[in-house]
Formats: sequence, structure tokens, C-alpha cells
Amino acid sequence: MSYNKKIGIFGGDKRQVYMALSLLDKDYSVYTYRLFNQIKHKNHIEVCGLDELMKNCRILIGPIPLTKDLVTISDGTVCGSENTIIHLLNKDHMLFGGMIPSDIIKVCDKKGVFCYDLMKSDKIAVLNAIATAEGAIMEAIRISDRNLHQSRCLVLGYGRCGKVIADKLKGLNANTTIAARNEDALAYASAAGFSTIKLCDIKALLPCCQYIFNTIPALVLDQECLKLVSEDVVIIDIASAPGGIDYEYALNHGINAKLCLGIPGKVAPRASADILVTEIEALIKERSG
Repeated sequence: MSYNKKIGIFGGDKRQVYMALSLLDKDYSVYTYRLFNQIKHKNHIEVCGLDELMKNCRILIGPIPLTKDLVTISDGTVCGSENTIIHLLNKDHMLFGGMIPSDIIKVCDKKGVFCYDLMKSDKIAVLNAIATAEGAIMEAIRISDRNLHQSRCLVLGYGRCGKVIADKLKGLNANTTIAARNEDALAYASAAGFSTIKLCDIKALLPCCQYIFNTIPALVLDQECLKLVSEDVVIIDIASAPGGIDYEYALNHGINAKLCLGIPGKVAPRASADILVTEIEALIKERSG
């Protein structure tokens, strides 16, 4: 078997479990380290220690995010001097992960390790927007006591996720307004059949909104805005932590606001895994050609 057919997966969530299953279906040899979910498959999977994984596998797949503190990856050490993932990396390895810290990228560059951040791929971001939109709407329905049908919805931002959320809300017959800073974004939203408003003018609209979906990674709904929302509003925030809402004020005043991070891995791990495997395979073939 080709050296390139041996893949090591360390840490992760259900996405990595489904990636392992998909790769097994494609006749890769899969080694795992600290991937706690039990994997059942007709083909054998090697559960091994870190040394064995790094020795046997050129292709390494880590979790998303790869690490939150530069110290641990799903209970496995990242940084340090001995017997760590970073220490054991060499120029023959290919490292895939998500939201890889710059410090780790620098180590890979110094060692000549091919390092690819899956979350910086435009293709993956666009496809993940589908799962993110579905998950955001699912969460809104779950915590609300009203239908989305004919409800008054406000989508903050009209980027990748904002566009997909708005389109799916339209499919549910929700009355949806798009707020954005960018005039071009508002023009595209209008052309798609949505009502639009400049972000700086949303205070006039907030009292009548029943659902608000925020996609903007900045403090958009501050205390002054939250004072204006209705008491039964549902706010779903999918922006990167810490989100775009004054959560302390929302909590203290009983406002139903929820920060929803990592939605693809939680609500659609199989679909997300398929997207990631497709991208990784393409890069492996490109690098091996």
C-alpha cells in the first residue's frame, strides 16, 4: 500500500469520526489517536499511540479548531519539547486542521511541513454555510414558541452565511429584512427579493423583529440596540466568538440570545466530513502528482 494511503487522525469530534469512515470506504489505512468515538467499519482501523501514528502516517488530520490554547488537542499535547505532535512533525508530513494558530504554522514552515487550514478554504466555507444556516434556523425554531412562517426576521450581514440563511428563511415564507454596511451587499439582497436596511438604521426596525440572525463578527447588538428589541425576540448569533451581541446585558434582562458556534460539526457532521475529505483528497493528489 502506498505511503500516501495511510492517514492519521488525532482528536476531534463527530466530523473526524465520519472522516475516518469515509476514508476507510476509500480504502485508506486509518490510524487514530484520541478520537474517542467508537468507529465500527468492515475495514480495520488502527487505534494507536502518538508515536506510532506520526511514524506510520504521512497525512495527518487534526480537529477543528486544531487547538484553543496552543497546549492541548483533544487531551493530546501540542506544544512542548518531547513526544508531542509539533515535536514529532517532519518535512514528510502533511498536516490538515482548522483554525490553525499562527505559532503552529510558523513551526511547520520552519520544518518544511505542508500545513493547510481547512477553514481558510473558500470552497469549504461556502459549502459549510449550508449546514450553518440550517443549524441556525433549527436552533431558532427549537427555542421559540412561534412559527417562522410569516414571522418578521432580520438578518445582520449578507456574506456567505447571511445569504444562505436569508434564502432558507424565504423558503419558509418568513418576512426577511437584510441589514448590512456594504451598499453592494444591500443591492444584491434587494435583487434577491429581500427588504433591506442600512446597518446603522436598524434601531428603527428592532422593536418589531421576532427573529434576529447575526452573522457579523463585531459588536452589532449593543446595549442601546438590545433596549429596543421585543421581549419575546429570538436572537441567534453565529459570528465568531465572542459574537456580535452584548451577552451580559441580554442575560441580565431576560433576552433570548444564543451564540451558536461550530454548527456544521454539531448538526451535520457527516455532510461536513464529506466536504473536508473531498478537499483533503484533492490536495493529497495535487501534492503527490
